[in-house]
Amino acid sequence: MANFLFRYRVIFLGVFSMINISCFAQKNKNSSAKITEWKAELVKEIDQQQKSAQEMVDMIFSFAELGFQEYETAAYLKSILRKNGFSIDSNISGIPTAWIAKWGSGKPVIAIGSDIDCIPKASQKPGVAYHDPIVEGAPGHGEGHNSGEPLNIISVLALKKIMEREKIPGTLMIWPGVAEEQLGTKAYYIRDGYFKDVDACIFTHVGNTFTTGYGDNGYTGLVSVKFNFSGQAAHAAGDPWRGKSALDAVELMNTGWNYHREHMELTQRSHYVITDGGDQPNVVPSKASVWYFIRDRTYPKIMKNYQDCIKIAESAAAMTGTTVSYEVLGSAWPGHLNKPIAEAMYENIKQVGMPVWTREDQELAVAIQKEMRSGMPSDSFPGLAKTVSPLLLPFDPSFSASGGSDDIGDISWNIPTVVLLYPANIPALPGHHWSNAVAMATPIAHKGVIAGAKAEAMTLLDLFMNPALINSAKTYFKDVQTKDIKYTAIISAKDKPATFLNKKIMEEFRPEMKKYYYDPAKYANYLEQLGIKYPTIKN
Repeated sequence: MANFLFRYRVIFLGVFSMINISCFAQKNKNSSAKITEWKAELVKEIDQQQKSAQEMVDMIFSFAELGFQEYETAAYLKSILRKNGFSIDSNISGIPTAWIAKWGSGKPVIAIGSDIDCIPKASQKPGVAYHDPIVEGAPGHGEGHNSGEPLNIISVLALKKIMEREKIPGTLMIWPGVAEEQLGTKAYYIRDGYFKDVDACIFTHVGNTFTTGYGDNGYTGLVSVKFNFSGQAAHAAGDPWRGKSALDAVELMNTGWNYHREHMELTQRSHYVITDGGDQPNVVPSKASVWYFIRDRTYPKIMKNYQDCIKIAESAAAMTGTTVSYEVLGSAWPGHLNKPIAEAMYENIKQVGMPVWTREDQELAVAIQKEMRSGMPSDSFPGLAKTVSPLLLPFDPSFSASGGSDDIGDISWNIPTVVLLYPANIPALPGHHWSNAVAMATPIAHKGVIAGAKAEAMTLLDLFMNPALINSAKTYFKDVQTKDIKYTAIISAKDKPATFLNKKIMEEFRPEMKKYYYDPAKYANYLEQLGIKYPTIKN
């Protein structure tokens, strides 16, 4: 009976919330002029937050924390949100650097997310168009994840002012993608129910273009899995016949997988690193490990490749007389993005338009493009994009270009989701590289964040003020996206987030990196603190 009453209460509250939203929308339906007026107000307010955006972008850039170790970044962002009236739920899914911040009440509930981790060995002085690390060998924001949450916060705080004043119902929910480079957390957020009451999600990701898209976005999904082999140690010279080499098993597994590639579909991507190859050459390694990313364009293909990889690992163990176990370190579904919300967002992107780049911005962009593509003709150095890119249309998952992954895919298969690509980085760079950090604490990143925040805030306003948009998004999700394909988690109920990853690396480098944390009380920007002339380029 209690169960029945609980369900009845939930249904009643849901209906009541929808009536509330509809009544509010009808009351303000007098004209789209009101929405247009509020969007203009959002743009004006966000323009006034350029200093706040610059400080947040530069601060997180200076922290440069790898996945699962984003302690400074998490504490900094949570402190800003608490000061602005958000309630914080920390340690979600048992991940110390993961959190959810909420403000408002009732429906709709809109989740706003972005990643916060960085890249190994990508330390780089911003604004310098050649390799010049802040701390040699240290991590750095060689993708640009230092910019997404500042964009979200600027956007949401501008909208919050209007929602408070106009008494607009609904809930804003900000959350971080922790350890995205390891594809390590979003599937756990879904498994543990943090998105079960969310109506839609806007995710932001740094780009060198300004756009969004819908449908299959061309990304791969993956399983991230580490194979651990155990054998028997022995003196490598005196008694090698008494040893059973775990390293031999790793090498045989890798050889078997590399031969297997010839017979795999063109859409697959797979790669590995040996994380433990033994201790020293004169001891037969009793322990060795290899870490694989196994990617493809559809869930069935990912799982088939995963099972093939396990068979090859078991065969390598059998050949060497060792044993093997394996642990899932992360996973991601190929993404599918929502058409109605993407189309609404794209209209706002066009209205905002590209940032105005200065001569200095373009000089930096061209200089680093030349540095990374030396010997190419000069017309291969386009500088920064000057126009908004076209709306991204769906790919064919059965046969299309294959590439990277993002565990936003797991969110997208559970609630209507879009990804906003905002222009805060430089085109034609290799990605996951120190060169991709060059722009990320400069006016290029600051301007890109402001442009993205405007488009996001305007789209959020559309979602809160137009119940038909959310209804259309849910209809697309139900009748198109999930009509024939249903989400099945790659992780199991027993799998746990790999929060131990990157701990040793950050313990090694953090003491030196702390000396270079940005101090906005003393310096106007991070370039000034580091004594960098903008731009610094080779003569």
